[in-house]
Amino acid sequence: MAAPSVVVIGAGQAGSDTAAALRSQGFGGRITLVGAEGVLPYQRPPLSKQFLAGARSVADLALRPASFHTERDIEFVGRDPAVRLDRNGNRVTLASGRTLGYQHLVLAVGARARRLPVPGARLDGVLTLRTLTDAGRLRDRMRDTGRLLVIGGGFVGLEVAATARAAGLAVTVVEFGPRLLARAVSGAMSAHLLAEHRAHGVRVLLSREVTALHGDGAGRVCEAELDGGERIAADLVVVGIGALPDVGLAAEAGLAVGDGILVDGHLRTSDPAVYAIGDCARFPSPHTGRPLRLESVQNASDQARCVAAALCGTPRPYAALPWFWTEQYGLRLQIAGIGTGHDRVVTLGDPGAGRFSLLCFRGNRLLATESVNRPADHMITRRLMGAGAPLPTPREAAAPGFGFKAFQEAAAV
Repeated sequence: MAAPSVVVIGAGQAGSDTAAALRSQGFGGRITLVGAEGVLPYQRPPLSKQFLAGARSVADLALRPASFHTERDIEFVGRDPAVRLDRNGNRVTLASGRTLGYQHLVLAVGARARRLPVPGARLDGVLTLRTLTDAGRLRDRMRDTGRLLVIGGGFVGLEVAATARAAGLAVTVVEFGPRLLARAVSGAMSAHLLAEHRAHGVRVLLSREVTALHGDGAGRVCEAELDGGERIAADLVVVGIGALPDVGLAAEAGLAVGDGILVDGHLRTSDPAVYAIGDCARFPSPHTGRPLRLESVQNASDQARCVAAALCGTPRPYAALPWFWTEQYGLRLQIAGIGTGHDRVVTLGDPGAGRFSLLCFRGNRLLATESVNRPADHMITRRLMGAGAPLPTPREAAAPGFGFKAFQEAAAV
């Protein structure tokens, strides 16, 4: 009888962590990790920060050395993306024509940067940031740039803006919505981030839309046109308006999709032999009571371990607590939980001093803690939520002298 085999499509955080977790949890069969890029799996968060600033090299970004795969008998196939999935024959065809048989397949295919749908979006100097190649191109172009326009006030856009401003560039951020990071943080945190960027000299325009990009005679972008006709000069434009899950392979194979590859509570697709994880997967979240698609290192890694456990014979529903972080200037924002739908915010600490936490409640239930340079609040929230322990109510959190550490000690967690 042939040894069981697992093929992992996608060599980002989720895919790499799946292969590693399979071996660490005792899987003895064949593991093949397939990537579209010609480099070893790497960390993505530094691309918009330390790598873009020149503080980290390509080698510094590797998740694991090449020897890791060799020593654990994991076959890594780079620069050869999957192009077809035959679910009846349990085979994957790669761009090279090579076919891989599998007993179980893990789709960790990620997402691609959303393109700006306006005239001029294909001009030279209009870039997105998703991959190492993207980041290298942007870093090279920033060296000869004086004026940078960032379209989109999400995590990537704001991190690029902060990095570029620290490098001395004149930076403008244009956000279509009424506030920054509107889908990820509370209104109070949006306002704090807005003030931080403006204090560092970034021009931030809210509720504005780029309607066209214009180029010079050489075909290189030189300005952006906004709704109302205003024009902003720019030598370089970074489009950070979100990402689209890569569902093409799954959809062509007849798997259920819809803003991601649809999976159940165990991360199985509509085909029980096929799992989907990471940025491409839309899964039922016990923390929100609705399906989610999350783009975060935490989600990718935790889902990888969950699938590995299932393939090693110890299945469990995916219930990991979502958490996120971003670094901009000297500000480290950490978010534990998902605050969507909150109706009250309690502040701990002093926003004016740059060290505080915002506790987001719906009714008496704590949904999320947003912490700026207060890592203890973040870690304790994660610990309490992860353990299903009692959480503070708005009244308790707003009481004079409240602190997470004392609350945790009282809860004996």
